[in-house]
Amino acid sequence: MANGPEVVTCGEAMLLLLAEPGVPLDRAVHFRRSVAGAESNVAVGLARLGHGVRWLGRVGADPAGEAVLRELRADRVDVAHAIVDDHAPTGLLMRDSHPHRAIDVQYYRTGSAASRLTPEQIRPEALEGARLLHLSGITPMLSPTAAAASRRLVELARAAGAKVSFDPNVRHKLGGAAQWAQTAGPLLRDADIVFAGEDELELLTAQSADEAAKELVRGGAGEVVVKRADHSATVLTADGRWDQPPHAVPVVDPIGAGDGFAAGYLSARLRGLHEDQALAEAACVAALVVQAATDTDGLPTAAARDRALAELSEGGDPVYR
Repeated sequence: MANGPEVVTCGEAMLLLLAEPGVPLDRAVHFRRSVAGAESNVAVGLARLGHGVRWLGRVGADPAGEAVLRELRADRVDVAHAIVDDHAPTGLLMRDSHPHRAIDVQYYRTGSAASRLTPEQIRPEALEGARLLHLSGITPMLSPTAAAASRRLVELARAAGAKVSFDPNVRHKLGGAAQWAQTAGPLLRDADIVFAGEDELELLTAQSADEAAKELVRGGAGEVVVKRADHSATVLTADGRWDQPPHAVPVVDPIGAGDGFAAGYLSARLRGLHEDQALAEAACVAALVVQAATDTDGLPTAAARDRALAELSEGGDPVYR
């Protein structure tokens, strides 16, 4: 990254303790350790697809923080601007895993190092050379100072000539509907590329998803990607609309599909592909993610994405010879 990263993300990366498959969280005995976080998942996804990515954030000076940074480095995500906090812990996420019932997710992030992010800690040089800044609504919901830091990131991205990508990633345990609308709503309207579920658009705008998407485009968003309840997706721009049906694949663990979708879409657009091609790649990456455990196990390399896309979309040979 001699000339800076292509993409910058910022958010809370947590240590994930994933219960053994199919066992409810309160009955689980064996756990697998991993790393999770909306923005760090997208960072890993883009890095595996061949993009230079920098992750900004804070972790504690503890074994969990060391593990988070080590895992991100292992995927070639630049963490040189990450801050290690001597006075607050790394966030912890515990959950179970089951493809056909609600998943029990427990967050231990109150007072975490990530919640202590401030605007002063965001340095302009961290975005130098970047083409894209990707944020989620989770970060500004962590604390007022993290919200202010998110706004500063958008300002710095504009100054650097980078586009802004935003995914609300609504987590109701972080606040009620009114708080989400007040805190994440402005970022929704500041973004060049928006990813949002139908329910998220309705919550943040008090409109139907389709009307909200049209209004965002009229307000200046270049691309609004709506993820629908049936797992199909639509991208709306000033030039038209394109739809993508879901892929019928066996689901092992649905968590992380949205982040994989965003990584697949952004990778395609960064490479200059059309919106409909970007949707196809996004759906492919999401289909790979749900077939593996943890948020990041299924995130593919570019070569693996291309093989899967051929098999899923074109009836190619499922055995990679």
